[in-house]
Amino acid sequence: CSLKQKLFSKMDTINKKQRSLVMSRVRSKNTKFERAIATALKKLGKSFKQHANLTGKPDIISRKKKAAVFLDSCFWHGCRWHCRIPNSKRGYWIPKIQRNKERARIVNRQLRKEGWRVARFWEHRFQNDFEATIKKVANLL
Repeated sequence: CSLKQKLFSKMDTINKKQRSLVMSRVRSKNTKFERAIATALKKLGKSFKQHANLTGKPDIISRKKKAAVFLDSCFWHGCRWHCRIPNSKRGYWIPKIQRNKERARIVNRQLRKEGWRVARFWEHRFQNDFEATIKKVANLL
């Protein structure tokens, strides 16, 4: 074992098998957050599709309005106010979050190039004022 491996292995509070199990249960779509937003949009009578097969796989789209909406979680997308990088394996997490942010910029550019209107909403916006944020999303659709 290298010194680096020894250091990083001691930082995590659970073993590799347990960590793998925890991470396998992290959902990438149809999260409670996304379901709540979809329910609210349906109550407002909005027509939309979820997880469309477009560049970047937007969370919500309106083909009619050519609008793509991404619901970015504060952790996975590196919110400057709320993202807390874990103390363990920072050498993994910092580049991982940076790659996610860069991918978002590339996806935004590509979709706009294809004629889509792109909007990204932070998770904390919904937590702070759900109704107002839902109305903003609904206006795009």
